[in-house]
Parts: sequence; C-alpha cells; structure tokens
Amino acid sequence: MGHAAVNGLNLYYEMHGAGEPLILLHGGLGSTEMFGDILPLLANNRQAIAVDLQAHGRTADIDRPMSYEAMAGDIAALMKYLGIARANLMGYSLGAGVALRTAIQYPALIGKLVLVSATFKRDGWYPEVLAAMAQVGAGSAEAMKPSPIYQTYARIAPRPGDWPVLLTKIGDLLRREYDWSREVAAMRARTMLVFRDADAIRPEHMVEFFQLLGGGQKDAGWDGSGMPDARLAILPGLTHYNILPTQALVPAVMPFLDAPMPAAR
Repeated sequence: MGHAAVNGLNLYYEMHGAGEPLILLHGGLGSTEMFGDILPLLANNRQAIAVDLQAHGRTADIDRPMSYEAMAGDIAALMKYLGIARANLMGYSLGAGVALRTAIQYPALIGKLVLVSATFKRDGWYPEVLAAMAQVGAGSAEAMKPSPIYQTYARIAPRPGDWPVLLTKIGDLLRREYDWSREVAAMRARTMLVFRDADAIRPEHMVEFFQLLGGGQKDAGWDGSGMPDARLAILPGLTHYNILPTQALVPAVMPFLDAPMPAAR
C-alpha cells in the first residue's frame, strides 16, 4: 500500500495478490474498505489494486472540482506510476462512472470492464434518487456523522475536517447532467454490467445500457454463435446499497474476468 503522486494528488492505493491487474474503484463517500471481505476473493488469482478516489478515504482532496473525467485521468496516471500497461477495471456506483470514463478516455489501457450499478446517462437513476442527490452538500454533513460511512471516513481520512468539502463536491458532481451514450456505443473494452433487482437504477436503463454495448440485439442461436461480447447480470434480492458487503458479486463476475479475451472480429 502507498500513495502515488499523480495529477497533484497523493492517491492512495493498495495491492493484493499477483497476476493480471484488476483495479477496484469504490462508491461515493466510500473507500477501499467498501470491498471488505470480497477483496481477498478477487485477489485469489490476480493482482487486485484498490484505490481511494479524490477526497475519499486516505486520499486527501486538492483544489480541483470533482469530475468523472478528472478522476479517470487519475487512474490512467496511477497505472503509469505503477508501470501497468493494461489492466482490467471494476467500479461500483461512483467508481463505476470513473471506470467507464477511464475506458472511454484511455481505451488502450483497459482490457475488461466490470461496471456495478452504473449509468451512462443521469436520468438512468430513479426520480426519487435524483431528488435525493440534489440535496447532497455541506448542509447534510452534520446529519450524516452518525452513519457508518462517516465513521470510516473519520477514522482513515488524512483530514477528517474535510467531510463537508467532500459532501459539497460530491453534491456538485451528482447534480451535473451527462449523457455518454455515443461514447459507450463506440467503446472497445469488453464490458460486463452488474445490477441488482432492487437497484437505484431503472430497469429500462439497464437494458438500454446493455444494448448500447451490442447485447440484447438478437437470439444467440443454439450454438451460441450470436453471443455478444458484453455481459449483463441482475443479482436477486439486493439493493444498490448492499452488494459489496455480500459475496454474491464474486461468482457473478469471476467467469467473465477469467475468460480469455475474444478474438477481434
């Protein structure tokens, strides 16, 4: 574990296991701790590299707005710092947005992409979720202090007093409109989408995302010859907020990560 000096940040990372690199990106207001018990499972036959994004966990904030694009640049810079020419990438929620932007902006760096509860367009979230996002800011910082997510932040952050700053920047990011549909459709990375059947994302958006990646277009045929390169998993009995503490995610994504890359068509 250590800190990488990239793009003005001291970006925290920790490495587990050995083999093909898999970079793990946590959700909003979280940290590498979000991966908890599943991190050793993911690192069983590969090198898992968990990262604390800007202003999260053990990575202190800098004087820079928080954006998916800038944080994607941080991941690309971290790979250069670590001497990694190509890696697989797995992100959850906010981290999935960063992973997606990394694959869009730096396609040569990414092999496979696992996006857990990701949207390619802001209206993919349910309206009530968007309404809650609109309220995030410094004003909600004090009310969140009893929460486990703040308790972890207060324990590991280099400057715990920056909690209101993190809430402000996250709020600004969550209110920003985006639509990456054209870029997603042109993406080269082989991608797996993972959602929950009680997710914060509309089911119609999940299907549209899969279709943008070439999935859900036709019957794959009895011999599977029409199988798309993209994969879609919807895990039962889970919400947006309780997937990473469970181990249901690992058996869902392992076959995808372990499979060889398909030949170019």
